[in-house]
Amino acid sequence: MPMSETAATGGGGGGDGAGGLRERKKRQTYERLSETAIALFLEKGFEKVSVAEIAAAAEVSKPTLFRYFPAKEDLVLHRFADHEDEAARVVAGAGGRSPLEALRRHFADGLARRDPVTGLNDDPRVLAFHRLLYGTPSLVARAYAYQGRSEAALAGALVGVPAIAARLAAGQIVAVQRVLAEENWRRIAAGESADGVYPDAVVAAELGFGQLEGGLGIRSAN
Repeated sequence: MPMSETAATGGGGGGDGAGGLRERKKRQTYERLSETAIALFLEKGFEKVSVAEIAAAAEVSKPTLFRYFPAKEDLVLHRFADHEDEAARVVAGAGGRSPLEALRRHFADGLARRDPVTGLNDDPRVLAFHRLLYGTPSLVARAYAYQGRSEAALAGALVGVPAIAARLAAGQIVAVQRVLAEENWRRIAAGESADGVYPDAVVAAELGFGQLEGGLGIRSAN
């Protein structure tokens, strides 16, 4: 499925007892509410679907829905939830590689996998979701808050770097990844295939990360 493929899997499983079961049910509720809302938005348009309609379709009350998602836009952005600290996790697990090299390889792997986050995916469901996201001003604005949290997490993972340098670096890294993804999405939305865009996407990613490496001065996390 597009975007949040891992959100319904992962931790909290066997042996955790009641606590693990509660967490699993909570994750499942998040997913159910988000997917119900996105289906309605894709069918009718974001502005034409009310929170009350989403709650009714998901068979929950409005107060329950708002406990999980404080804003209507969050129902869409939830698909990015497991990607929010992805760059930080990549850097934290880089081993002996530099942060930028680890992120470069991770992005390249994402292109090869046609990870929707890289913009290089022409699955009709992914295209429909991206049209919803990029075609709705309030969702674009909300995505900037997500981007800010991603930058903050990445800055925190850049150990051994002065705080302001880490913040500046994180902002530039996240911006480069965003521009690369948007360019891939723009070309695919215009009718090109993911396979057709892939060679240029690889070259663009090398250019982007090369520029970062030449100017950021954070080649080693140690």
